[in-house]
Order: sequence, then structure tokens, then C-alpha cells
Amino acid sequence: MKSGSKLEKVLSEGKFAVTGELGPPRGTNPDAIKEKAQYLKGMVDSVNITDNQTAVVRMASWAASSLLIQEGLEPNYQMVCRDRNRIAMQSDILGAYALGIRNILCLSGDHQLFGNHPKSKKVFDIDSTQLISMVRKMRDEGTFQNGQEITDPPKMFIGAASNPFGQPYEFRVHRLAKKIEAGADFIQTQCIYNMERFREFIKQANDMGLTEKVYILAGVTPMKALGMARYMQKNVPGMDVPDWVIKRLEGVEKKKQAEEGIKICCEQIEEFKEMKGIAGVHVMAIEWEQRVPEIVEKAGLLPRP
Repeated sequence: MKSGSKLEKVLSEGKFAVTGELGPPRGTNPDAIKEKAQYLKGMVDSVNITDNQTAVVRMASWAASSLLIQEGLEPNYQMVCRDRNRIAMQSDILGAYALGIRNILCLSGDHQLFGNHPKSKKVFDIDSTQLISMVRKMRDEGTFQNGQEITDPPKMFIGAASNPFGQPYEFRVHRLAKKIEAGADFIQTQCIYNMERFREFIKQANDMGLTEKVYILAGVTPMKALGMARYMQKNVPGMDVPDWVIKRLEGVEKKKQAEEGIKICCEQIEEFKEMKGIAGVHVMAIEWEQRVPEIVEKAGLLPRP
């Protein structure tokens, strides 16, 4: 399948891919996108544009993706199931493709209770696996979910997320298998800190032959400070921050904790580069895009293809 996606080209050629992430602004100013984009140019192969992450209202993902294309970067357009039914989703996919968007990441979405409109009505007409299947049907069969033919179908490179750290742990690899079966071309994982558990997860995926059917990009998020690590360990569902990360950050003075966090991140990337079944990394530098060039350079990921 040739979508015209740069990310697909990099992965299909067997090169180690690097994706980044950019959160749209809580307003209409396109400069907020342009400013963050400058740090990512030449550093990543594609940039995830989040879709009202943490259920907080932001500029539409398709609009921010279109602005990113104008800046010379390739977007990975995120779509969550929380806010739209299948009619709106299929409509948005057609529009996104018409705007030049070639990658889509299919997600369930954070519950609205966590966001700034907790009384809003959730939709969840379909779930993330059904969304993957629907996009694949639109692309490969050239039909809408109801079977009606599409004029000029959207040839999207389809992505999905995987969290190796959600419980029950033994179910995670089977959930991954369902998304691959539904039509996912690539997978981006939750940010990884518990390397031991992740090694076990990827071994299972290798043993089941899943890594031969899909490209897996390991998620990394550099810790800015000890406080961030403690917060993520205690308060973020599905996040697994081992005690060794806390202890390592405790071992350096406060003004050097950010550097230590980046050092940990780069060490992880070095291991992922050699790990069987890993095709790249997804760098989630949350509101810290200015440090992405440093991470990519220190991890030996330059020049990009």
C-alpha cells in the first residue's frame, strides 16, 4: 500500500523511524503551531497532532495538521472516538485526506471527566479497533462502513496505540493483535519507563509473529524533573514509572534533573535501536518541543532520511 506518507516510506525501507508530537493551541492563533514546528523540522519523520488530548478543547487536529503541512512537516492526524459518531469520523477523514494528510492514528480518547467539559456527552459510537477497521475499509475496499462506494478513497497509512503497562498485563499483547488484525499498519506505544516489562511485552509480540505484520514505534517521554516523575508514578493511569527512575532523579541536584531525564531517554532509545521488533521511536516531549533536537542528536538519530 502506497499512501504517499513519508513515515510509511521510511518504515518500509527498513530505516529506524522517529516521530514527534505537537499539541494544538487552546485558541485560533496559527503561530502557536508554527513556533513548535521549527523545533521539529529535520528532526522527525512525522508529527502526531493530538485530538483534544486529556479531553480539553483545542484547535481541531485536522486544522492543525493542515497548518503543519504548510510548515513542511508531515502530520500524523490523531482521531479519538469520544467526540464523534461514524458519520462525522468518515467525513473528517475525507476532508483530512483532501487537505494532504496521509497518516491517521486511531484512538479511543481520554474520558471527558478528566477534561474542561466534564458534563459533555461522550459519543463512543465505535471504539478504536472498529475505527481502524473502518479506515482500512475506506482505503482498501473504497467503501464507507455501510458498504456504499467512495469516490476517490482516502489512502491513509493507519496507526494505533498500544499500552503494554495496562492491567491485566497478559491481555495487552492480545489487544495489540486485535488492532493489527483490524488493519493497523503501525503502532505507537505509551511512553515507556519500565524497560523490564516492555522487554517482556515485545518478546511476546515477537513470539506471536506480530512484529512481522506491523511497525512498532516505542514511546519515550523525557522527564523534566523529579516532581514530574513522582506525579506520573502516582497519578497517571496506565503509566508505569519504576522506583529506579525516581531514585536516579533524586541523585542529581534540581537544576540538573532535566539533563538527567534526557540522558535516561537517550539510553532507552539506544536500546530500542537494537531491540528486535522495534521499528522506531515516538518522542513525546510534552510542551518541551525545544529539547527534541537535543534528544534526537544525542541518541544518534540524525540525519533523518
